[in-house]
Formats: sequence, structure tokens, C-alpha cells
Amino acid sequence: MSRISLPDGIALDDPRPIAASAPYTYFLPHPDELAALKPGDGVKAVFRQLEGAHTYDAERMWVGVERIEDGWVHGSLDNEPVGMDKLTLGDPVVLPLTHVISTHFPNDENPRPSTPAVREYWDRCMVDICVLEGRSHVDYLYRQVPDMGQEGDKYPDSGWRFRGTDEAVEADSNKENPFEYIAIGKVLNADDRWLHLVDEEPGVAFQWDPDAQDYIRYDRPALLVSDLDDDQ
Repeated sequence: MSRISLPDGIALDDPRPIAASAPYTYFLPHPDELAALKPGDGVKAVFRQLEGAHTYDAERMWVGVERIEDGWVHGSLDNEPVGMDKLTLGDPVVLPLTHVISTHFPNDENPRPSTPAVREYWDRCMVDICVLEGRSHVDYLYRQVPDMGQEGDKYPDSGWRFRGTDEAVEADSNKENPFEYIAIGKVLNADDRWLHLVDEEPGVAFQWDPDAQDYIRYDRPALLVSDLDDDQ
């Protein structure tokens, strides 16, 4: 029986399935962070309103920790909901540590513990949509001089370009947007067999070899020349 305690009409999202399906873009707290939590700290969870009037289906909100027992956080809501009328600042909440998506250590007496660094992949790339949708693996990839970035971008263009199989690309040829400019991590979520190549410098291309179950490398000096250079 669930020990989750929330106001009527409110539920919690379990973040573990999302983290499992998107390991390169959705990160949960390290176990050492969860083990270090004490009264006065904070945890964030995803609250969902199931009935009544609400502006948003779900909101990420903080809970002030009052105590932790047997893997369960007992506390009170530390946010004023933006668009939920079944939940109010200060409402008592009991939730499992497995549902925590972020932690807060505001007190010097209990600082955030050191945990292994996790590499994130937010730089941008171009990718065929068939790869993102799981209808193709990354069949061909190359890294050129970045040329898609715009002034003010939070994350730069990496120069990586990812193609699906010829058959999958052809099937999408009549789509209005058969490719996307997105974070590298989202491509890795769909297919990470090429992860060992991510730090290759521009000027290279790789073709998947199904017999070798690996990529064949090709040097492509032409990729070192940007289209922007040709316009000057």
C-alpha cells in the first residue's frame, strides 16, 4: 500500500521511467544527495492535479523536509502553485525519495555532498527525425564546422549532423520538417551507439557497418570549410 500522502485530487509523477528513457537529458539526484538530506533541506517533485480547475497538468514544486523515515520524506509544500487549486503553500506532504527530482541544501551545517560529475550534452546538432522517433539508428554521422548557431544562443552548434538509413530518410522526404536542430543528448537518448565518437573534431564522418557492428571512419577535409566562409 502506498504511503504517499497528498491533498485529495493531487498525485505525484514517478520520474524513474522518464530518467530511464532519457538518460542523457533527464537527471535524478545522486543517491549520496538523497542520503544526506536532513530537516531544513528541500526536495523537488512533480505534482499533478487530477480533478478540478487547473491551468497546468503538472508543476515541479519544492517540499521543505521535516523528517525522513525509511526512505519517505515528511514535509510541507514550499511553493505556491501557479495553476492548481487543490494544493496550497504549506500543505503537508509525504513522498518517497524515489520520486525526488532535485535537492536543495540551504544550510551551511549540512552542505551538498560531493558526487561524481555527470557529463551533459546540451550543445546543438542536426538530426533526421526518423532517428529521434526510433524508426532508424544513426546510420551516418559527420562533424562539420558549426554554422547553425545564432547570437544569444544558450547552447552552441556542435557541428554534428546525424542521418538515418536511406530508407527511413526517403520515407520522410515529403514531411515538412524531416529533421530537427536539437540537443545532442536527445539524439543519444534515441541511439547512443556512437557515443564514443562525440569528441571527434570537425572534418570526420562515420558510416555504420552492420557486419562489424561499428562505425567506419572517413576523413572529410571539406567539412572544415563553412558555408559562411564561401559567402565571404
